[in-house]
Amino acid sequence: MNGRTAHGAPAAAGTGRIHSWDLSTGVDGPGTRFVLFVSGCPLRCLYCANPDTWHLRDGRPATVDEVMAEIGKYRAFVTAAGGGVTVTGGEPLLQPGFTGAVLRRCKEAELHTALDTSGFLGARACDALLADTDLVLLDIKSFDVATYRKLTGGELTPTLNFATRLNRLGKRMWIRYVLVPGWTDDPEAVDGLARFLAGLDSVERVDVLPFHKLGAAKYDALGIPFPLRDNPVPDHELIERVRKQFRRHGLAAH
Repeated sequence: MNGRTAHGAPAAAGTGRIHSWDLSTGVDGPGTRFVLFVSGCPLRCLYCANPDTWHLRDGRPATVDEVMAEIGKYRAFVTAAGGGVTVTGGEPLLQPGFTGAVLRRCKEAELHTALDTSGFLGARACDALLADTDLVLLDIKSFDVATYRKLTGGELTPTLNFATRLNRLGKRMWIRYVLVPGWTDDPEAVDGLARFLAGLDSVERVDVLPFHKLGAAKYDALGIPFPLRDNPVPDHELIERVRKQFRRHGLAAH
């Protein structure tokens, strides 16, 4: 089962596997957000800061009712702060039934919803799930096909197809672009992505996120190598250059 009834409505209750939840401001959508981290991801991004979310088996089971009860504790606070609920991961679309049920319940509770996804599994997001999503935080890792494959282990095309579909549905998008020196700073690739995004009316902004190494300790704890441990982080000049490239195509870049 995919967490929906035979008529396509979200199941009344379901169980997913989650890593944790937290509150955040500014980086996971507008306002103060209740952020639900689900477990499991099909990609293996070299810069991933959360390798502890890769495997479904490493998450703990949680029901939709349990998640909603926790959200309820913070509802007044996040609503007053102009926020809502963001489902992230891992990759939320690896568990589309569970994710869809949480989003549906949030909409029933009149909470703003955001879905943070790589788009690699965008085909798993049914129209009903997207109808319950106010904002998609779409993480596009690279616009160069070969670089995308080396950086993530996956393919770029599904993400671009998903972005096009979201635009067709008029779904608001914030684009996330992790800037990794030597990997995602190629001017031609950045311009290519900027041209693509400029053609999508529902893209509201592009967030250029500097690569960091804050997750290195997690790799050590898991006993796995951090592939970009020796890679430099971007300096202010590089960050501004990339932001300006997006702005030259009429995009609001931050």
